[in-house]
Formats: sequence, structure tokens, C-alpha cells
Amino acid sequence: MGTQFTVIWIALLLSFPVVLSARDDGLLRIGLKKKKLDQLGRRVVPGPVNSISKEQGVGASKHAATKKDYNLGETEADIVALKNYLDAQYYGEIAIGTPPQTFTVIFDTGSSNLWVPSSKCYFSLACLFHSKYKSSGSSTYVKNGTSAAIHYGTGSISGFFSQDSVEVGDLVVKNQDFIEATKEPGITFLVSKFDGILGLGFQEISVGNAVPVWYNMVNQGLVKKQVFSFWLNRNVEGEEGGEIVFGGVDPNHYKGEHTYVPVTQKGYWQFDMGDLLIGTETTGLCAGGCKAIADSGTSLLAGPTTVITQINNAIGASGIVSEECKMVVAQYGKIILEMLVAQAQPQKVCSHFGFCTFDGTQGVSMNIESVVEESSDKSSDGLHDAMCIACEMMVVWMQNRLRRNDTEDQILDYVDALCDRLPSPNGESVVECSSLSSMPSVSFEIGGKLFELSPEQYVLKVGEGVSAQCISGFIALDVPPPRGPLWILGDVFMGRYHTVFDYGNLTVGFADAA
Repeated sequence: MGTQFTVIWIALLLSFPVVLSARDDGLLRIGLKKKKLDQLGRRVVPGPVNSISKEQGVGASKHAATKKDYNLGETEADIVALKNYLDAQYYGEIAIGTPPQTFTVIFDTGSSNLWVPSSKCYFSLACLFHSKYKSSGSSTYVKNGTSAAIHYGTGSISGFFSQDSVEVGDLVVKNQDFIEATKEPGITFLVSKFDGILGLGFQEISVGNAVPVWYNMVNQGLVKKQVFSFWLNRNVEGEEGGEIVFGGVDPNHYKGEHTYVPVTQKGYWQFDMGDLLIGTETTGLCAGGCKAIADSGTSLLAGPTTVITQINNAIGASGIVSEECKMVVAQYGKIILEMLVAQAQPQKVCSHFGFCTFDGTQGVSMNIESVVEESSDKSSDGLHDAMCIACEMMVVWMQNRLRRNDTEDQILDYVDALCDRLPSPNGESVVECSSLSSMPSVSFEIGGKLFELSPEQYVLKVGEGVSAQCISGFIALDVPPPRGPLWILGDVFMGRYHTVFDYGNLTVGFADAA
């Protein structure tokens, strides 16, 4: 993307070896395992800044969504079974080199590079606890040596490009460029059980413009249909963690028809999304449309702070109190409300008070990485930005309540309460496990259809018994216009809805998982 920002998601540690299983349909399934996580096992893992901030290509043509025949049948396809760690992360096994050296990787539709630790990684603790690629042990290795780095919000990797054969299931991709990671500083990858990441995004966001593994599968004629699909098993007790099918769709893992929407910008698997509903009520921000990406490398659902705060309020999630937000409500709330009632242009309200520098050019989501972080900035610019953010969010919230014909006191009390529900600095929130039955559903409008998530589907339970903790599946992520507002539909969504990535027609499809 043209504008830099950091994607942050909650990821949980992985474990258990990958299980390979063959069936009589000629497909290789590499299964995913599930493992329960204790409360000490949680960690925050960010998305790649490089791939997100990199300028992407032009949008795809918006052809109509039609029914597609991707079912396996007699079609040769490759099925890779995935392991599942507490519904939080899914990974499978690949091999690099001749003879093959095996690695566990995240199959990530939110990035495009393949990387694994290198045997030349000497000074990073993370490399000591993971499988490492040894080029001298492969007869098909080809030296490249070009430096490469991918930066993350709470970690990074760097190293150099090499080339070798890569096995994914039964498929052998020849002459594949990948990164040998020689530095993995910090604890981000130290505590993970997967070795590396295999990106399934578009080449437009590939670091070094390396050709992605999926592209080479297509170019080398290894798949007959230019489509791959994900089934993520959300049954924590299930033996199968899930599967990814290269070259087709497994009809055993979805019900009904897929709803297809066109990819609107190559890079991520990005598409247009309509309104978002809490129960039956609109949240307002996406009523005119939002952008979304389907991202198998993200555990939760990430969206604009303005909407996440409304969801937190509806489900009783607790976050960090924003003093800026409450101060704006106390001192200016009534006046702002009167201006909106008098039909003042919403985008100019905050600039009228001097909170925002520009008249409507700074979107409600701009720079809202954390209001709390902004409040700790002692500079006048930092305080100014935080006040602008708080004011812009308040305008959106007030507009929603005005549509309901609420009274002035009701609106001000509601907005003040939302201030208490602003997410914590890393975006995550906690809910009461005993309150799931009283929480509302949350629905996303995609392709003219509502895709609903129940509380049991958007809340992750960590631990057992009295020590159990429930984590909201929604975290805050703010992307400014024109690239935002943006939603990242991660494993929480893809676990509920079987997802098809149609590379040939540039569409993404969703159907009820089975």
C-alpha cells in the first residue's frame, strides 16, 4: 500500500508435528492439529510492514460473481493439512532442497514471500529452537545472496535470497526464490512453534519482487485450476486442524454456494465490503462501503477503532480508558451534538474547534494506532493528534445515535461510555466468559449477503475452569483514507466461512464451512 501502517494481531503459539495423510482421490492432505493454550502462551504478532506499505498494483476488473466449479472430482489437486493451535494459528509442513529438509510454515494470504531460518543464523536465539535450512546439504541449491528484510510491528527477520526446489504436499516447485533468515531478533519468533512463513498474496507486495510459490505452481503447470482454498477447523478437540487445497476445492468442507466478490486491488486479497452490523444495528462507518482483505495469517478480526469500540461496548469488553476522549465529551460534547443537529458538515466539525488541522482530509481512522500511546506524547503535536482522533470518533458515534432519535442526555452518556471501551494499546480486549449467551451477533455484508458471527465464533477461550480467559476476536487497526477504512478478516472469520482464492478470475469466495 502507498501509506505505511502496522498490522497487529493476536497470535497464539503452535505445537505438534504436522500429520500427512493421503486419500484415494489422488490428493495429499497435510492436516492441521489443534492444541489448547494456557494464559501464559499468548503473544502479539504483527503483520509485515514491508508488504503492507509497498506500493501495490492496479485493481482488478470488477466482473460479476458467478457460480464456479472448483470441486475436486477427478481433478488433480494438492491438499495440505494444517495444524491448529487453539483456533489462533494454522500451519503445515513443506520441504526445501534435495534431499528434502522439512519446515513448518504459516500459509499466509496476507504476505507473499517464503522464508525459513538459515543455518547461517548464528546470533538469534529464535534460530536455535527451529529447523534451519542448510544450503550445502541440497544438490538443487542455487546461490543468490541478495539481501532481504521484512519488518514487523513487534519483530523482524532479515537475511538473503536463495533458490531451491520446494515441496508443498505432493507438488515440487522448482527454482523457487526464498529468504534464508539469518536474524530473528526479539521474542516474536523465539516463542513460536512454526519455523517460517509461506506467503500466498500477490507479487505486488513481495519483498524483492520475488515470484511467490503459488505463482510458480501455476506457471510450472502443477495445478490445473488457478484456485486454492482454505478450510480451518474451529473444533478445538478435532483431530484435523484444517486443510489448504491447491488447484481446487474440497466439497466435504463447505455447504451451499460460495458468494464471490472481485479483488479490487492486487497485493492482498482485497475486496469491497458493505455495512457491519452489531445485532441488527448498523455501526455507521461502513454504511457507504469499506475495504477488506481475507488473511489466513491473522488470527483475529481487525478493524477501525471507531467500530471496534462500538463492538466492545456491545459485548462488554474492557479496554484502556482514553482521557482525551472523555475530555472532549465533557468539554465539547454538547456543542458538537448541537452542530450535528443543525446539519453542520460532520467532516468539518472537529476542524472548527481546532482539533484537526484539515477540513475533512484526515479520516476518522487516521493515525489511531492507540489513543493511549498518543496521550503519553508530551509534545503539542501528539496531544493535537489525539484530540483530533477523539473528536472524529465522537462525531461518528453521535451520528449513529441521532439516527435512532436518542435524546441529548442519552447520546452524551453513550459516547462517554464508549470512551471507556477504547481498546488497549495492542488492540486486544477481554470479555466475561459467562456473558457469551447475552452478547449480540456481528455481521459483515459481503457481495450483498450478510455473513454472521455468533459470540461463540468471535470469542477465543484461553485456559480451562476458573482460570479460563475469553479474548474478544476483534482488535483495532486503523488505516487512513484512501486505503481505508480497512477490515482484516482473519482466522476467526475464515474458520466460520470456507474461503476460496480464485487467482484466475481474481475473486474471493465465502461459503458456510462444514
